Amino acid sequence: MELDTIDRRILRVIQVQGRISNADLSEKVGLSASACHRRVQRLESEGVVRDYVALLDPRKIGLPSTVFVEIKLQGQADEILDAFEAEVKRVPEILECHLMAGTADYILKVVADSTEDFARIHRQHLSRLPGVQQMQSSFALRTVFKTTALPV
Repeated sequence: MELDTIDRRILRVIQVQGRISNADLSEKVGLSASACHRRVQRLESEGVVRDYVALLDPRKIGLPSTVFVEIKLQGQADEILDAFEAEVKRVPEILECHLMAGTADYILKVVADSTEDFARIHRQHLSRLPGVQQMQSSFALRTVFKTTALPV
């Protein structure tokens, strides 16, 4: 799908203000309300806009700790990767899982309420993931910058 300047303006606004009214969005991007609505519907139907979500403050819901876990697997065979990927999706504290190039096979982003809670997650879930040869965990001390907005 080809994105023009107006599409990109719409995407920049709704990434930051997902609940903006169509009237306010159309004013910000310089379109009529009906034309803006049609553009947003097209972006949604084409899959450019995947979802609308509420972003929660992890501290305010009792999950202030972010841990990045590097995983090295026993091998790279499809069945090992598939088994690992299927199982990692079942752990609710794992927010992200990325297949990597480099020393780690995967990197996970995990949330926990404390170091003790992470120890529980490690013991009950991470250590039982199939095919894991080695794990290294790094606790984030402070989030300096974080965004969900892609540069469009």
